[in-house]
Amino acid sequence: MKIFLDTANITEIKKGLAFGVIDGVTTNPSLVAKEQREFIPLIKEITAAMPGPVSVEVTASKPEEMIAQAEKYAAIAANVVIKVPINLEGLQVVKALAGRGIKTNVTLIFSPSQALLAAKAGATYVSPFVGRIDDISGDGMALVEDIALIYDNYNIATEIIVASVRHPLHFVQAAKIGADVATIPFVTLAQLLNHPLTASGMERFLKDWQKVKP
Repeated sequence: MKIFLDTANITEIKKGLAFGVIDGVTTNPSLVAKEQREFIPLIKEITAAMPGPVSVEVTASKPEEMIAQAEKYAAIAANVVIKVPINLEGLQVVKALAGRGIKTNVTLIFSPSQALLAAKAGATYVSPFVGRIDDISGDGMALVEDIALIYDNYNIATEIIVASVRHPLHFVQAAKIGADVATIPFVTLAQLLNHPLTASGMERFLKDWQKVKP
């Protein structure tokens, strides 16, 4: 399973790359706004630092405007992937961009039917938001299982990005299901390494080492 960092913070991205386990980055308008920087220069810096896919979201509402935005963003770097919302306008945009050879990440997926339609339109990735479903007492990982089953039934090449990951359990569940990607915030990446037995084991080893004669 590939790991994408869900962030627009260049410091977090460089730290994640230094760990040797990060395969890409996903951004969204909220994450970009949090950085309080000019948009295009920020995306240029992210795409230069990250060799893997970098998802950049369109914000226009009309298909022709979304396509124009997408072409502008895709021209920034070869690794830009265009995030498009799952609606009728979004499907038109995904189809048009696929015809232009521009990769897409269809976002805000909350049902298997949305994921299937996005794939049929030519999406490179779909992003089911598991955490937001759990937030309203649903089962976000069950959605991922359903999408994976449907894609397997028809040998669909569209990759599943498990998004809105809230905690390490979501990450492990995504891997057990066989999701292609999990996109996680930097804080969750750090949590994946934490275990009390690892910490106590290291503490004991270091205490014992102090007893060793030089």
